[in-house]
Amino acid sequence: MATLKEKRTCGQRCEDFGRFVWNSDNGTFMGRTPVKWVYISLYYLAFYVVMTGLFCLAIYVLMYTLDPYAPDYQDRLKSPGVMVWPDTYGEEKVEINYNTSDKCSWMKMTNILNKFLEPYNDTAQHECYNHNCTKGKYYIQNTFSAPDHTKWACSFTKSMLGPCSGHEDPTFGYNCSMPCVVIKMNRIINFLPTNETEPPPYVNCTILEGHDNVDKMEYFPEGGIMDRSYFPYYGKQAQPMYVNPLVAVRFHLVGERSAKIQCRVVSHQISYQNYHDPYEGKVDFSLKAVK
Repeated sequence: MATLKEKRTCGQRCEDFGRFVWNSDNGTFMGRTPVKWVYISLYYLAFYVVMTGLFCLAIYVLMYTLDPYAPDYQDRLKSPGVMVWPDTYGEEKVEINYNTSDKCSWMKMTNILNKFLEPYNDTAQHECYNHNCTKGKYYIQNTFSAPDHTKWACSFTKSMLGPCSGHEDPTFGYNCSMPCVVIKMNRIINFLPTNETEPPPYVNCTILEGHDNVDKMEYFPEGGIMDRSYFPYYGKQAQPMYVNPLVAVRFHLVGERSAKIQCRVVSHQISYQNYHDPYEGKVDFSLKAVK
């Protein structure tokens, strides 16, 4: 029968550990001689230097082949998405519900619009050295002629939204039954929404539910047009001061003052029947004013 291993004391264990750290008989430190420690340190130093160099070379080659002004692949962005403000989302869609008798309720909507329209202030647009471009023509730029090696952008001021600009009515109509919503089309680099012979893209809203509750719709700028001069968009680095053209729609609510609405950007180059992307080319939202 094998004898039981002698139980070692704490002092003996500490002595064994100290001998492992430095063995004066063999001249080893943690099991290796100083020469072997030098060899293994040099090996790992050379290994990590080579690995770091290969990684830096791979990143350099990758960055050298990338275009800093446009992504290499844009095949998923054939048609732009469309958004609406105030962007008060419910469970699945935008629900613009407010109470005309409750100041906190309708002030929430006006605050959202004021914050969204801050970049469109006349002063801000002037400071961004944006151009007053030729209306009706695409602003094609083949060179970086703007300051800091960038391209010019056409100015869009919120005063162009007329009664929905917040100048005439700071409440945007939310203290009564004439609310304004703002429609924005998302950006796609080098996207041209129409041919030169076709009319410019414009916003058209239709009532899906509650037809009797909407007496009239008004578009600003007139006709809901997104002028061609704001296209094409060349990217954030090429056009850091670019702002999207907007269209404001003012609804005159009557009756129950509730409706489900779809606003679409109309153009032959913009699709809107993509089942998998409900915001492509259009946006659905509900609008309800409660007394």
